[in-house]
Amino acid sequence: MLPKKNRLKKEEVEFIFKKGKTYKKGFLLLKIIEDKKELASLFSVVVPKKVSKKAVERNKIKRKIRESLRKKLDKIKPGIKGLFIALPGAKEKNYKEIEKNIDELIAFSKINKNKI
Repeated sequence: MLPKKNRLKKEEVEFIFKKGKTYKKGFLLLKIIEDKKELASLFSVVVPKKVSKKAVERNKIKRKIRESLRKKLDKIKPGIKGLFIALPGAKEKNYKEIEKNIDELIAFSKINKNKI
């Protein structure tokens, strides 16, 4: 589970969903907005019903994404507000594939600390 200090509020999720810059890799979308005033990076995970009609399966996907993201929070630069959105096909992926996809998205969107 993501620490409370790294979670987005509902209003922020809606704003990022509308105004955020979108990156896509594999079965995940990442929408981000940079907020220089924020000290921590904030994220949320959305799994729409298109991925699975069953809430149990959607929640399982969310848990996998959140756990993988939690491990990578220290590699993401501060001031990023992001929204991970699962796409159809995420249901069949295991934890390692999700972790790899999140790594690729972080590198592709240039929100990791190492890149300028």
